[in-house]
Amino acid sequence: MPNRLATASSPYLRQHADNPVDWHPWGDAAFALAHQQRKPVFLSIGYATCHWCHVMAHESFEDDEVAALLNDAFVCVKVDREERPDVDQVYMAVCQAMTGHGGWPLTLLLTPERQPFFAATYIPKRTRGQRLGLLDWVPRVRALWQQAPERARSAAAEITAQVRAALQTTASDTPLDVRVLDRAAEQLAQRFDPAFGGFGAAPKFPTPHHLLFLLRHWKRTGDADTLQRVTHTLRAMRHGGIHDHLGGGFHRYSTDRQWLLPHFEKMLYDQALLAMAYTEAWQATGGPPTRESEGGDRLLRETAEAILAYVLRDLTHPRGAFYSAEDADSERPDGHMEEGAFYVWTDAELDALLGGEAALAKVAFGTEPAGNFEDEATHQKTGANVLHTARAFDTLAADFETTADDIARRLEAIRATLLVHRNATRKRPLRDEKVLTDWNGLMIAALARAARAFAEPAYTEAAARAADFVLTELRTADGLLHRWHDAIPLPDGTTAPPEAGIAAHLDDYAFLVFGLTDLYQATFDPRWLRAALDLHAEMEARFADAEHGGYFFTAAGSEHLITRVKEFYDGAAPSGNSVAMLNGLRLARLTGRTDLEATAARVAQAHADIAQAPIAHTFLMCALDWLTGDAREVVIAGDPGAADTQALVRVAAQTFAPNTVTVLRELRPAGDAAAVTSLAPYAEAMAPVEGRAAAYVCEAFACQAPVTTPEALRASLRASS
Repeated sequence: MPNRLATASSPYLRQHADNPVDWHPWGDAAFALAHQQRKPVFLSIGYATCHWCHVMAHESFEDDEVAALLNDAFVCVKVDREERPDVDQVYMAVCQAMTGHGGWPLTLLLTPERQPFFAATYIPKRTRGQRLGLLDWVPRVRALWQQAPERARSAAAEITAQVRAALQTTASDTPLDVRVLDRAAEQLAQRFDPAFGGFGAAPKFPTPHHLLFLLRHWKRTGDADTLQRVTHTLRAMRHGGIHDHLGGGFHRYSTDRQWLLPHFEKMLYDQALLAMAYTEAWQATGGPPTRESEGGDRLLRETAEAILAYVLRDLTHPRGAFYSAEDADSERPDGHMEEGAFYVWTDAELDALLGGEAALAKVAFGTEPAGNFEDEATHQKTGANVLHTARAFDTLAADFETTADDIARRLEAIRATLLVHRNATRKRPLRDEKVLTDWNGLMIAALARAARAFAEPAYTEAAARAADFVLTELRTADGLLHRWHDAIPLPDGTTAPPEAGIAAHLDDYAFLVFGLTDLYQATFDPRWLRAALDLHAEMEARFADAEHGGYFFTAAGSEHLITRVKEFYDGAAPSGNSVAMLNGLRLARLTGRTDLEATAARVAQAHADIAQAPIAHTFLMCALDWLTGDAREVVIAGDPGAADTQALVRVAAQTFAPNTVTVLRELRPAGDAAAVTSLAPYAEAMAPVEGRAAAYVCEAFACQAPVTTPEALRASLRASS
């Protein structure tokens, strides 16, 4: 019989609806029951596309023997970390403090007061070497709790106090300056892998905000080595198996140093951040005005476009919002679930599908007769191959005695054949179809930036549809909400209607404001700027630490947790504090409101560790680069539909000028509430010159003489700040 998770909104929780474990969702009812039954809480945190979460579920949570032990000893609570990042954030910090590491599945024991006294990640069913299995572990814990519950409570209280102290941030008395930016770049240079790109050893994560920061460091310093580290990394990832060479998009991370063998899940936030990095790198390596005459590195643009094509094709709700992820695991022909089964190929499959072109495909995609894919757990080759581009076109052309253009044409046909076969004959991995406000904000930003850089209106339209969806479905009179789900079939044959829920966290506000600010600059529709300003003010009221600066992750008065966290670490995704800081700086320049800049600047002082470990805060370094440099405003005054206005807009959009914002001053009557000047009054005085559209470049609180030609504007924007 389905348990109480059968009606949950989370796909991850519903994956456990048929477990014999008597799961409860996170909430007061579960902890009240724990009080009543005088049992500890077994807390299991994961997410729908998590490979090792699936392993633990199949081994243990679907097993009657294990379930009986868990149900007898504990009140069992299941949490989707993507729905409840507030819960995950606190207890992941507990796990890291207690064990020195973390990850998912995350497993904890809590007192009925929610205080932790045990933490681990994956626990096997049976004991393996030094790793105690659930069949042995649960009876021991049950006996200890029954014999001496106060010992567990005392330990939990001590652990809780330690975690609270560890999570407290200490403000810095020393202002951060360009020396911190240089230190961050130096730390990244020391960790850079000159052979394969990226930073550090295996497992290797893309971490796009490292690259976004380095692009700004290159722009500020002109250091060619910095730009080379960015482009080498992006090209290496594009050629590696971490990139889906058939369907576009990137997998979560590489298990090896070479970017060859991925962990196969695909996350929306990774696609968004990587699309930004590839787009900006294309701009930095050449940029406008056209791909043919003065474009940047073409591979970088094509990769950004492939990421966005994947998202718009496979991760987009019919109404325009973006789904969260696709699973690492998928079903083999024999019905078994296996990581990467949807993506990998044997040489025999290539022979059968491609005939005479199989030889080219095998060389071009670096396949091996015995396979190149190793199982992440056993490190044994499986006989399958992860596709990667192992050879350049000119090398392939020499080997196959033809031209590079012919190789390109034939490989495109091969990719199309394999993609059609993959989609037609293989079962797609699970798609996590919940819509998250924060991740949608990042995707809106990525689309808006690509729309500007590549002059692609389809991207603008997609970003606007998503923004409309979020502002309609996830914004209420009481504030933003974190999660929306579509209609869900229920076990009784009925259907739960679409529903939004869970009070928004800092990241929801910050990431959505980030996306709306970019969307304004892609469309010049003042409603997006107005929404960004309103939400930024709402965020300030709900999350700001007025005493010490920065922002808490949860709003004041939100659901009880053992502590309230201020997160500054830029991990898989940037922290809400880093994004909020950059938002305040950009909105200040767009509107001329110096109060927004002053509040944003306090974020950089709110955590003393930033100066010691800037490599852990590289998105915040992007904001600090803005704060310590000479940010610029470009105001273009003219008729939006006129050719001369659009020519200036294209230059402003396509030039790599990361610390610049652009305002379009439409020719509307003074005082028109729909005009951007109602939000940015300083632009009112800026007008066309002798009937021609004009661009005003303002820097260091002073504006240059207006220019009326694209060439003059380009020269001004490319000049060193």
